[in-house]
Amino acid sequence: MTYRNCKKLIEAGRYEYDDMMNKLDVFLLGDRVTQEQYTELVGMMDSQKNEVV
Repeated sequence: MTYRNCKKLIEAGRYEYDDMMNKLDVFLLGDRVTQEQYTELVGMMDSQKNEVV
């Protein structure tokens, strides 16, 4: 559920990069997302960040 919610927010662009990175780090440490999910979500954010620039 955590992964799904984060993915929806990222896809919609409804987040601040640093804030979401902190949350994803905590979710990874707390086993709320897997390493693969974390990598996917960070990759999505990084690609959006590069598109904006």
